[in-house]
Amino acid sequence: MTFRTPGFGRRLGSGRTRLVLPVLVVLAAVLIGFLVFDAVYTDLLWYRSVGFSSVYTTRWQARLVLFFGAGLLMALVVGANVVVAYRLRPAYRPLSVEQQGLERYRSVIDPRRRLISVVLLGLLGVLTGSSVAGRWQVWLAFLHRTSFHVKDPQFHKDISFYVFTYPFLRLVLGVVFATVILSFLAAVMVHYLYGGLRLQGPGDKASPPARAHLSVLAGLFVLLKAFAYWFDRYGLVHSERGATTGASYTDVNALLPAKTILAVIALICAVMFVSNLLRRGMMLPGVGFTLLVLSAVLLGGVYPLLIQQFQVKPDELAKERAYIARNIAATRQAYGVDGAAVRQYGAQPVSDPKQLRTEGEKLGGVRLLDPNVVGKTFEQSQQFRPFYKFPDILDVDRYMVDGKMTDTVVGLRELSGPPSGQQSWVNDRMVYTHGYGFVSAYGDHIAPGGLPDFITGKMPVPPGERIRVDHPQIYFGENSPEYSIVGGSGQQEFDYPDQSPARQHSTTYGGSGGVRVDSFFRKLLFSTKFKDKNLLLSGAINNKAKVLYNRTPREMVHRAAPWLTLDGDPYPAVVNGRVLWLLDGYTTSNGYPYSERMSIGEATHDTITETRSAVTRQADDHINYIRNSVKATVDAYDGSVTLYQWDAKDPILKTWMKVFKNTVQPYESIPPELREHFRYPQDLFKVQRKILSRYHVTDPAAFYSGEGFWEVPQDPAAPGKRQPPYYQTLAMPDGGGERFSLTTVFNPRDNAALAAFMSVDSSPGGYGRIQILEMPRNAQSGSSQVQNGFDTQVKNDFYALKQGTRTVIGNMLTIPFAGGLLYVEPVYVKSTGKNSFPQLGKVLVQFGGQLASADTWEEARDHILGGAGTGSPVTPVPGGQLNDAARRAIAQLQEAVGAYEKAQKAGDYPAMGEAWTRIKQARDALAAAQQAKPGAPAPVPSGSPSPSGSPSPSGSPPAAGPTS
Repeated sequence: MTFRTPGFGRRLGSGRTRLVLPVLVVLAAVLIGFLVFDAVYTDLLWYRSVGFSSVYTTRWQARLVLFFGAGLLMALVVGANVVVAYRLRPAYRPLSVEQQGLERYRSVIDPRRRLISVVLLGLLGVLTGSSVAGRWQVWLAFLHRTSFHVKDPQFHKDISFYVFTYPFLRLVLGVVFATVILSFLAAVMVHYLYGGLRLQGPGDKASPPARAHLSVLAGLFVLLKAFAYWFDRYGLVHSERGATTGASYTDVNALLPAKTILAVIALICAVMFVSNLLRRGMMLPGVGFTLLVLSAVLLGGVYPLLIQQFQVKPDELAKERAYIARNIAATRQAYGVDGAAVRQYGAQPVSDPKQLRTEGEKLGGVRLLDPNVVGKTFEQSQQFRPFYKFPDILDVDRYMVDGKMTDTVVGLRELSGPPSGQQSWVNDRMVYTHGYGFVSAYGDHIAPGGLPDFITGKMPVPPGERIRVDHPQIYFGENSPEYSIVGGSGQQEFDYPDQSPARQHSTTYGGSGGVRVDSFFRKLLFSTKFKDKNLLLSGAINNKAKVLYNRTPREMVHRAAPWLTLDGDPYPAVVNGRVLWLLDGYTTSNGYPYSERMSIGEATHDTITETRSAVTRQADDHINYIRNSVKATVDAYDGSVTLYQWDAKDPILKTWMKVFKNTVQPYESIPPELREHFRYPQDLFKVQRKILSRYHVTDPAAFYSGEGFWEVPQDPAAPGKRQPPYYQTLAMPDGGGERFSLTTVFNPRDNAALAAFMSVDSSPGGYGRIQILEMPRNAQSGSSQVQNGFDTQVKNDFYALKQGTRTVIGNMLTIPFAGGLLYVEPVYVKSTGKNSFPQLGKVLVQFGGQLASADTWEEARDHILGGAGTGSPVTPVPGGQLNDAARRAIAQLQEAVGAYEKAQKAGDYPAMGEAWTRIKQARDALAAAQQAKPGAPAPVPSGSPSPSGSPSPSGSPPAAGPTS
């Protein structure tokens, strides 16, 4: 028995309850609409704050045009074919089991036919529009395309056709193809549902109207295929069939005529399909389709394969020589390495000691401070408070210090958040809003104790600083919070700590950056954006307050110029008293004909990008053209973004300057003070060195054999990972004097010897000039071989350094010197404590087979130039036991290490320096004790009591003697 509550069923669908569902739907639509508006409008406010609102509106306009254009095209064409198919339905449908089954579906669909069609076509239009809208760059670049004034060697078309026009044509063909295919499928479904197509029953399986309709659609498809075959001919310039990228012998002599013939055949087949409107039957369309398929298989597949197998392979070099030459020329041009100067070097290095000393007098300082190692040292020495942070990778720049252009290692003291235990919404968002200070150190000067010799970094910034900084506050940086409320909140923003721990200095943001939060509506918008109710409810935010967001330099430039590929390493520079972030922007393409394609992510991958967070790894996008076309700056105080034209000849840059007018400043507007801090970008250099590892070979026959190819060596400090390039000031053999350069080395392929040295000039006078010094075969040791020599022949120094510490290998710098190559490598040591940091321990030098190890660069250089070499070999202690002097030195070393760790925990830097001096003295004494012959007097550490009880005459560490 079933019990029912009287009137229960009626009450469910009557009265106010009927309004619940519509109200919920309306509320959901309003909420979704508000969230979309919030995201769009807050982004627009940010673009207005940095002066790039035209970029935002232009991009959205392009997206909307493509979205509605492609979506409406798809929906209208498919919808029209559905309507045509419905109107062509037969008036009479024979009775059959099939039609009886379909009748049930028709009875359900017919009353709701329009609603179902609108929903499905709307969904189809949205999906199509969303997909095409993402290709807005292809469309805008095509509309504003700029000529390269260079023609490809096969079709003699301007390169702009392949970079701008060809991708757009493929996009249009793809959309039209999809529209015709979906129209055909939709028409088939409607014809089948309403009896125009049948699978069962006697007679024709298709009604004449259905057959005619579908024949027209099939004919349109084949006609589009004819166009596709024709445009595929131009795609052959990107073929990978031959020995190199580009149209090969088989492509030009077999596939090119085959594509032309297939286009003609497809055109004839399209006529055959359309002819079905005039005559009944499927014979002509069937013949046409069969002909097209057979032609595609035979002409497009079998024939080129036979040509490749029986004509090209037996004599490949002769057949492909001209096409290899095309590839070499195009690749060198596309990657900007066609002007690289290659010269033979290293055949006769100087060996005469007097001449070496003369050459040595011309040598300036060497950058011993490794920016990839000393980030933690900067942090411990310049942190001052635990809520400040330095990046793990610092940057190298150059500044005029005391009247001399000096290589410097630089970093910004950014904020990591409130002190531990002091986190709150007010502290997080209103008090701790910015970092403070530009910190720099000499690249070639090391302070006592192996610490950096700092040029700037004091807190507060004193007047008359050697590098003037007017606004040391860092509101926009790589470690900035997601958002901060500044400028008009009731809280004073923490600026920098006083010498007294109980006091602090505060400031109020006065920059032009940020978006005002001067109304309840804007508070609501940003509260929704950041999902933070406190922003809406806080009474500490007044009408002068601003919100800072989207604050990292790389993100800011990417938003301002979405058409650029950005270098992975933004770096800070002080220009006219302001701290600026400098970023390099690349214009790239994968459509340059005959140019070798590569993954930019793989080409730029090395030790730094794999292990460090401060450098962004590039995406694995494939390119075959790149230019460093834009230099961008972001002001660390007010967040202003400026884009400067750098490569005035680049057609892709000119195209985007026409798309986004007045967003890129002309080359002439670059301030000279800013130009002095431009560096040749690392990611571009890594891409070019990968290209030059093969494309330094310009003879087609030699390129085909591949014997002269090079490779980038492994990092001596991190085996298994590619060695990164290094910035340093050096003098190349061309006599142009010292220049700030980016350098790398090459090995022969599968060989550890050195093949070549490569540098590119970053100085204003010769910026971008690539020079390659090619070495005689197997005449020069490679970096791994030099490192092996350092490891084995200066093992006593390493042994002494490792007593209670860990060694850290610094960058191995390669310097052209005296007709050969001089290798310099700093070795750092760090204690095993929790807050340990690297300090310079030894400087290793190698030249002409001679090795030297010393405490300073000058000492090591003097050993090399004086021909001292590495001295006598180590004499082991008899019986494998330590003598009294060695035991005494080890005890002193352990005591000094303990004193150093104690001073480190206390933050007592003078005591750390004194302890470090004692460590080096004990280390040298231990090394001397190991080399002493049996019965020789025991060596005494400098500054310690001598055997007679009197102090050593020298209170400083002894000069390091020859080691082995």
